[in-house]
Amino acid sequence: MDAPASQPTQPTAPSSIALLGNPNVGKTTLFNRLCALRQKTSNFPGTTQEARLGWVTLEHDTETCLVDLPGVYSLELDLTESALCRDALDGKAMPPGAAPVGAQVIVVDAANLVRNLVIAGQALRRRLPSLVVVNMIDSARRRGVHVDADALSQCLGVPVVLVSARSGEGFDALRAALRSPAIPSRTPPETLDGLERWADEVYAHVGSAPESSRRDRVTDRLDRAFTHPVLGVTLFALIMTGLFWVIFRLAAYPMDWIDMIFATLGGAAESLLPAGILRDLLVDGVIAGVGATLIFLPQICLLFFLISLLEDTGYLARAAFVIDRLLRPFGLSGHAFVPLLSSHACALPGIMAARAVPDRRDRLATILVAPFMSCTARIPVYVLLTTLLFPERPAMQAIAFTGCYALGILAGLISSLVARRTILRGASRPMALELPTYRAPSVRTALLTTYDRAKVFVRKAGTMILAISIVLWWLGEYPHSDPPPQAIELREQASAIEPADASAALELADEADRLEASHSARQSFLGRLGEGLSPVFAPLGYDRQLTIGVLASFAAREVFVTTMAVQVVGTDEDDEGVFDALKGARRDDGSPVFTPSTSWSLLVYYVLAMQCLPTLVVTAREAGGAKWAFLQLAWMCGLAYILALIVRQALLAMGLA
Repeated sequence: MDAPASQPTQPTAPSSIALLGNPNVGKTTLFNRLCALRQKTSNFPGTTQEARLGWVTLEHDTETCLVDLPGVYSLELDLTESALCRDALDGKAMPPGAAPVGAQVIVVDAANLVRNLVIAGQALRRRLPSLVVVNMIDSARRRGVHVDADALSQCLGVPVVLVSARSGEGFDALRAALRSPAIPSRTPPETLDGLERWADEVYAHVGSAPESSRRDRVTDRLDRAFTHPVLGVTLFALIMTGLFWVIFRLAAYPMDWIDMIFATLGGAAESLLPAGILRDLLVDGVIAGVGATLIFLPQICLLFFLISLLEDTGYLARAAFVIDRLLRPFGLSGHAFVPLLSSHACALPGIMAARAVPDRRDRLATILVAPFMSCTARIPVYVLLTTLLFPERPAMQAIAFTGCYALGILAGLISSLVARRTILRGASRPMALELPTYRAPSVRTALLTTYDRAKVFVRKAGTMILAISIVLWWLGEYPHSDPPPQAIELREQASAIEPADASAALELADEADRLEASHSARQSFLGRLGEGLSPVFAPLGYDRQLTIGVLASFAAREVFVTTMAVQVVGTDEDDEGVFDALKGARRDDGSPVFTPSTSWSLLVYYVLAMQCLPTLVVTAREAGGAKWAFLQLAWMCGLAYILALIVRQALLAMGLA
C-alpha cells in the first residue's frame, strides 16, 4: 500500500458534485433518490451520452448541484462518454446550468468491488475532494459478501459510506458525508497494471466473500442458457413473444374502456351542442382524433412496465451478448447494440447513442439502420392493423406484433450488410460487455418509468396530435360542396315511396348519405390531395383515405390512426368505437378499406418506411451531412414500397384480397 501523500483537508462547499462510476453500479438510482428525480438509463455501456443535473439539499438548506456522469469502465478510454467525464472533472466542459465540479462521489458495487476500484483509483489520482459510496450493500450481504467501510477508507484516504440506493439504507450517513468530501490522502498507481494489482491488494484488506455458493452456480447455469448461441436466441424470441401476448391480453380491457369513454363523450357532445361548426370540430376533430391515439395508452404503459422489469433483472444484458454475435456477420460492431436497442423506444436517442461507436464506418452504418428498429410511435399502427387482421385472437396478434419487430431488425441487418459491402467497407470491432448481477426487479422503478413515458405520450396527444387532428378535420371539412346529382335523385326517389315500404326508402336514404359523404370527402382539400397522390400508392392497395394517412404519418407515425379516425369516424352517424368504425371503413366505391392484403401491405410499409422528419434532421447532424439523411429516406421508403407491393401481390395471387 502507498504511504500517505498529505493530510486530508476539508474543502469549502463545492460548486457541483460529480457522480462517477462503472456501468451497473446503481449510480443513477442513487442520483434519483438523492435528488427526488426519475432519470432512466439502461445497464449497457454507451447508453448514456450526456450528463444529467439534479439538486440535493445539504446543510443550512442550501442546494448543491449533483452531476450524474455517464457510466464508464475507464476514464482513459477513447470513447465519447469517457471524454465527457474527463472534461467535467477537469472543469473544461459542464452541462448548461451547472457550475464547475468541486468534488466527486465515486460509486462502486459492493459485490464487484475489485473491478470498480480501478476507476476509483483513476478518479482519486485527480486529487479532487472525494467520497466513495459502496452501493448495493443489501444485495452483497445476501450473497455473503462483506465490505469493511473503515478499512476501505483507510486504504483509499477518503471517506467511505455503505448504502443501498434501492432501499434507502445508509442515506442519512450519505447526506452527512456529502457535506465533507476529502482530498485523497493516498495516491493510487498510475498505470493500468499497477491499478489492477492495487485493487486486488485493497480488496484483500477490506472485503470477504464465500469461495462459491449455490447462488453463483445458479447464475452460471442461467448465463449458459441465456448466452447460448442457439438457445439464447430462442429464449429471447419466446420471452419477447410472451411479453407481447401479455400486453395484448391485459390491455384489451382498459382499451375497451377508453374507447367507450370517448365514444360516449362524442355522443354526449353531439346531443348537447347545436348543429354547426363548433360541434363538428369537437366531435369529429378533437374527440375522434385524440381518442383514436389515447386508446393505445394501456399497451404503451404495459410495454414500458414489462421492459423495465425485464431490464432490472439483468436479463437484457445477456440478450445483448447474444445479439452481439448476430450483428458481427452483418458488418455491425457489437457497440451498435445499445443504439439499436435505444431506437426501439425512439430513433432520436438511438442515433445520438451511436456516438459511442468508436469506428466511423461502424457508426455511420448504425445511424443509417437505427430507424428500422420499431419505435413506440409505430405501436398504435401495429396494434390497429394486427387487431383488424386477427380480431379476438391475442395470441396471433402477439405473434404478428413480434414479427413486426423481427422484420424491422432483419431489414436493418440486411441494410447494414449492403452498406458495409459497398459505401462503408471495413471490418467491425468486437465489443466487451459486462453481465450485471441477477436481481429482483424494482416494481417502484418500473411504475415510475411507466408513469413518465405515459405522461410524455399523453402530452403529445394533448398538443401535437390535437393540433394535427384539428388541421386534418378542417382540411377534410372544407370547402363545402353541393350534393352530387345521384344523391339528390336517390333522396327524391326515397321521398316518393309509399309509407308502407319504409325499409326501401331507408335503404335509398342511406345510399344517398354514403354518396353525399363520399363526394364531400373527395371535394375537400384533404380529398383533393389524396386523389392527386393516390395513383402512387394504388399498387399497394391504398385508396384516397389511406394515402392521406400515409402522408400525414411523415409528421408522426402514430398520427395515421388519428388521420383515419378523423376521416372515417367523422363520416359515421353511429356512436361506435374507433376499432369498429375503422373495421367498417369504406372506400369511395363502397368496398372495404382494410382488406387482408391491404392491411398486410400497410403493416409491412409502416415497419420499414422512414416517416419521421426529426429523425432525418438528427441523422444529418450526427452523420455529418444531409446526404446521409437523403440516402436514409430514399433507401427506407423505397424498400418499404417494394416489399409492401410484393406482399400485396403475393396475397392477391393466393386469393386473399
